[in-house]
Amino acid sequence: MTEISPSFALTRPIHVGGSHLVVRDLDTVGAYYQTVLGLTVIERTASGVVLGAGDLPLLTLSTGGDVARAPRTAAGLFHTAFLLPDRAALAQWLAHAAHSNVALTGASDHLVSEAIYLSDPEDNGIEIYADRPVEQWSFHKDGTVEMATLRLDLQALYESAPKEAFAGMPQGSAIGHMHLQVGDIPKADGFYEGVLGLKKMASYPGASFFGAGTYHHHVAANIWNSRGAIARSGAMTGLSDYSLRFNDQAALDAALVALDGLEIPVERTSEGFGLKDPWGIGLTLSAA
Repeated sequence: MTEISPSFALTRPIHVGGSHLVVRDLDTVGAYYQTVLGLTVIERTASGVVLGAGDLPLLTLSTGGDVARAPRTAAGLFHTAFLLPDRAALAQWLAHAAHSNVALTGASDHLVSEAIYLSDPEDNGIEIYADRPVEQWSFHKDGTVEMATLRLDLQALYESAPKEAFAGMPQGSAIGHMHLQVGDIPKADGFYEGVLGLKKMASYPGASFFGAGTYHHHVAANIWNSRGAIARSGAMTGLSDYSLRFNDQAALDAALVALDGLEIPVERTSEGFGLKDPWGIGLTLSAA
């Protein structure tokens, strides 16, 4: 088997590892991610399932008897963004979605990437995207990147799809970024840039985009639905937690020092260093 080079997003000092959603109907939601996105089951328990691309875990789904539906205005997930290895893989997934009558919620050309949007059966947002080559990105003098939201020509993308049938999310796929709903953008800037060490790479009205090592964004935060949202609590559907992996040990050490200085509780676990962001979203920091 030909070895696939990791996407640019994953080679940066910090990148996203996995995401964990709490759902009410585990079977229905799990089946959606398998049939629509092409994720495979890596591990299954009575109350949860771990899904991935090949043998790489990407998404954990779990449930419980006391899980309540989160309101649309709650802090948490805007979308989980699955990054495919290249444009051909994105086109092939689009052909699969079209042939399967999958409902899409949008599609955009962001200059740095081409993205397709949809929602799972419990309205958890999903982005499927492919990055354009980094050489085609435009950077400003301050290091930020030029992004936009333009119409994506879905017909042209569909027509470029390889003729082979879709065989599941391909090797080399990953979670490229997590887009969050938060209550306050200045507070998000202070936490994700000021504490965790990501750089604000772009801004939209009501949203910030944070990346490491010149990537357009590994984490985004917006208040479009959630302005003033308080911290998540109780057994609530949606995003429970996600992970950031550090290829740069110095960057991880700096983040831990900053967290300690602000007296933000951090728990050492078998997975790394667990904490919660200002809106109660779980976050694990670990060395890659």
